[in-house]
Amino acid sequence: MERIDEQHLAEPGLVVLDITGGDEDTVRAVMATLEGRWATSGIVPVRREPGQPGVRARIYADILRPGRDGP
Repeated sequence: MERIDEQHLAEPGLVVLDITGGDEDTVRAVMATLEGRWATSGIVPVRREPGQPGVRARIYADILRPGRDGP
C-alpha cells in the first residue's frame, strides 16, 4: 500500500479505508455498501499482494457527505 500523508486528509471528515477480505466479491460488496452510505472514491480495483492472503483495496471517503443512497 502507498503511504498516506496529511495532505490527503486536510479536511475534517475525510478518511482513508484499507479493506482486506478473503475474496474479490466480498471486498467489492464492502466498497458498494460504503459508497451507499458516504461519498467515496467509488469501487476501485482490488489487488492481490504476492505472499499475502486475501485481496485488498483502498478507498477514500467523506463521512460528512451522504453517498448515492443518502439519508
